Amino acid sequence: MIFDSWWLAYPLLGVVVGFLAGLLGIGGGGVMVPMLTTFFLAQGFPHEQVLHMALGTSMATIALTSVSSLRAHHARGAVRWDIVRQITPDILAGTFAGTFIASRLSAAPLAVLFACFMTFVAAQMLYNVKPKPSRDLPGSMGMSAVGLFIGAVSALVAIGGGSLSVPFMTRCNVRMQHAIGTSAAIGFPIALAGTAGYLLNGLRESGMPSFTLGYIYLPALILAGVVSVFVAPLGAACAHRMPVALLKKAFAGMLILLVVKMLHGVFA
Repeated sequence: MIFDSWWLAYPLLGVVVGFLAGLLGIGGGGVMVPMLTTFFLAQGFPHEQVLHMALGTSMATIALTSVSSLRAHHARGAVRWDIVRQITPDILAGTFAGTFIASRLSAAPLAVLFACFMTFVAAQMLYNVKPKPSRDLPGSMGMSAVGLFIGAVSALVAIGGGSLSVPFMTRCNVRMQHAIGTSAAIGFPIALAGTAGYLLNGLRESGMPSFTLGYIYLPALILAGVVSVFVAPLGAACAHRMPVALLKKAFAGMLILLVVKMLHGVFA
């Protein structure tokens, strides 16, 4: 096996992603996708495949980290399992289908789509947007449409869906604590379907780098993903002692810088 010195960077990425996920309650995709894209370009991976690999690897990492988050929220009674059961089938379908859409997009439009969504997430953090309850949860058709939409967008930008599902549930008179806990539970099927979709779509590609399974780069998944699982509780513990509101604004600025760096790498 040929050792790549870039592998040393992946545990450090796992530390950053895990700590921020625990501290700020965010998914790792916003940090991991632009960082992985930068690392993959530096490793000389095929230019048109780096973003797809970053999305697939990020999804697989979220599948690891979301389990601990789900268990923690369930232990506190914060998961609305009735909502999870109702929305999960369409979440799975939307996420899986979204990976096929992403695999047919070239790197440039996919990067622009990711950048636009992350700018939206950063704006939510900067302005501390908290939707006011204004209606009840929709019926079965409405929940199906919401599930398909959240799943498809999550697949295209490799997130656990919290940036969309928490505001949706809050507007529908779901308590914030329950919205966050339920979003964590929904993140697991999103990650599973996204991982499966990016794995299958990547198997059709020729000329993929060594140590890849579909669009998933295994060294990054193992070295960053496992580390982030162990570091996340440390971030959660620090959340009670640090100025989280101020840190969210700083993170939003960092997120925008990472996205700009990723766009430069893709378009340069």
